[in-house]
Amino acid sequence: MAVLKAENVPFIEHLPLIESEAESTRRTTEEVATRAMALCIVAVKGEGLEQAIIDQLIEEYKLASAFTPKEKEFIENPNPTQHDRIQFAWRYECYWVMLWALGFIDKLERPDEICDVRLAVSFLRENGRSGFLEKAKLRSQAEILDAADLIYRYHWAVVDARINNREAPAALDGGIVMERHHALNWLIGYMDQEWDDVSTDT
Repeated sequence: MAVLKAENVPFIEHLPLIESEAESTRRTTEEVATRAMALCIVAVKGEGLEQAIIDQLIEEYKLASAFTPKEKEFIENPNPTQHDRIQFAWRYECYWVMLWALGFIDKLERPDEICDVRLAVSFLRENGRSGFLEKAKLRSQAEILDAADLIYRYHWAVVDARINNREAPAALDGGIVMERHHALNWLIGYMDQEWDDVSTDT
C-alpha cells in the first residue's frame, strides 16, 4: 500500500490479503524454469518465428511435454490466427516474471512499459537448457508473495478505472498488469489452478 500511495495509484483498504507463506504453493526451481522456457517459445512463435525453427527449439530445449493444452494447440498450428499470435506474444510478460522469480532479472519494474524482449530471449539463447537450469535460483516465497500482492492491487486499480471509463492510473499498462498477475498467481499456486485456468480476480 505504501508503494501504491507513493505512485498515486488508488487502492481500497479492505481489499483482502492474498495467501500467506504457509497457505501458498512453493514451486520448484525446475518447474518454474521449465514454465519460463515454454512461455518464451510460445511468445516467439506469437511474434512470427517460422514453424521449422520453433520445432527445432522445442527439441533442443526438450520442451515437448512442457506446454499446456492451449499452448500445444497453438504451437502445433502451422497457421494460427492473428488474434492467437497477439495473445501468445503477450506471454513475454509472463516469461519476464519467471525470469525475475528465477533471479535472472534483479527487479520487477512498474508495469507501465513492455519488457525488454531481446534481453529476455538472450537468457535462454545464451545459456541453453542446462545452463538456464543451472543458473536459475528461485527467489524466497516472501518476495514472490509481495510481488503477487502488489500486482493484485495494481490490477484492481486498472480494472476500477476501466469500469468507470477512466484511463489507467499512474500510466499503468492494463495488458502488462494482467499478464504479470497471471504469472504471479501461478507461481503462488492461487486456488491450485493449472496454467491455462489461472484466474486474475480483483
